[in-house]
Amino acid sequence: MSRDSPQPSVSIVMPTFNRMEFLPATVESVLAQTIEQWELIIADDGSDRETLDYLESLTRDARIRLLRLEHSGNAGAARNAGIAAARAPLVAFLDSDDIWAPSKLERQLAVLRANPGCLWSYTAFVMIDAEGAPLASERTRRWTPHDGEIFLQTVRTTASLRPSSVLASTAFVREAGAYDETIDCSEDYDLWLRLALRSPVCVVDEPLIRVRRHSSNPKRRAGGPHLARDYSLRKIAAQLDGTQQRRLLAEERSRNALGLARAFAVHGQPWRSVVTVSKSLPLGWKYPHWWYGAAKELARACIRGRRGEAQ
Repeated sequence: MSRDSPQPSVSIVMPTFNRMEFLPATVESVLAQTIEQWELIIADDGSDRETLDYLESLTRDARIRLLRLEHSGNAGAARNAGIAAARAPLVAFLDSDDIWAPSKLERQLAVLRANPGCLWSYTAFVMIDAEGAPLASERTRRWTPHDGEIFLQTVRTTASLRPSSVLASTAFVREAGAYDETIDCSEDYDLWLRLALRSPVCVVDEPLIRVRRHSSNPKRRAGGPHLARDYSLRKIAAQLDGTQQRRLLAEERSRNALGLARAFAVHGQPWRSVVTVSKSLPLGWKYPHWWYGAAKELARACIRGRRGEAQ
């Protein structure tokens, strides 16, 4: 961005790696925004020559900057590079296969200005496939807008947040520690927990994002998201003094442990499922739902184990 360029209102951080199939549509959705005072920071995680040629061509627009990074496969690290480079007082996140509605930034800026006590906001979204058509599951997916103090809903994931829907104070994100680079999945959940603990949120109850799901989305190891989630819950519990919040986190860790046990059983690791259930006993024994869930997962592990022996 040239020295003569006006100060942007929003820094848009977009990490990417070899996504030429989807990149042009994503970038076009930024260029189509109804406000023009933005900068797009593309944090490229070591893409191939074709992708780099395209990304470099975009920098003819003075509002677009390209950060060329060595490939790490760590989305949090790429996003942090963009956050560190941000010049605007607000930062928005955009995955390089998602699409914004033209009024996305305008609507969120308006709601933040109308609610100065909120340091961040998010919007509703629609899930689409590689061709851009809504997923069949969208017909039954429930959406409940949660605003204000949403720490509880964030912990329990009843607040549906997607990276491309979030706009926040840049200083606020930096002070909260930005993305935790030690985890390779569920890093967004980890950040939302810290933001929700520190500030109320404003929601724009409109589907201003199209979140794409396709075959080239990253594949996660068995139980990876649950292990990362437990790490995040343990980490934030260590920062809390309030008994009620610590109990909430302990209960959620017990639920998460049952999900981890299920993931191990489904992926043909019944013994790890049994071990996970047993290790969660100190957390879960006081909750009736845990006993029911533990019995269910132990039964599942036994059935899977017998099937494996039969084969």
